[in-house]
Amino acid sequence: MSENYKTYLDNGIYDIQDGKYQSALENINKSLELKNDWEIPYFYRAVAHQALENFDEAMLDYTKALQLNPKMTDAYYNKARITLSRKDIENPDIFGAVKDLEKAIELDENFIDALYAMACAQKKLEHYKEAVEYLDKLLEIEPDAVNAKALKKLIEQKYM
Repeated sequence: MSENYKTYLDNGIYDIQDGKYQSALENINKSLELKNDWEIPYFYRAVAHQALENFDEAMLDYTKALQLNPKMTDAYYNKARITLSRKDIENPDIFGAVKDLEKAIELDENFIDALYAMACAQKKLEHYKEAVEYLDKLLEIEPDAVNAKALKKLIEQKYM
């Protein structure tokens, strides 16, 4: 019976890959009923919640995953992404998103998506110089990053 938690989790991950998020939640919840002391099911349950736009539940599960394993780079990034993209709350915690992105970048300094998200967060905070610095770091790693080039050009032309 103790191996069933892995089967339920694997089925939940397959469901996520197939876009069957409600089924994924059911399988992952069954996995967690059998074994709830590791970060992986919380992370994937958060992914399913995020896809269903259950943002509060996703944030709770990403936070739980990080409590169990504080080196989950993608959990920090996904938390920040939710915060930066939310339109359903009036004042999202951009400073909290910046902290999450700093941690993701600390764990993986070549995490291009986190560098781009950090540039966007800095732009929202009107920290244009810092935004350009993150974009420059990104462009050192990926010189052909079209979105980064475009955002840098916009910031330099419009805000600096």
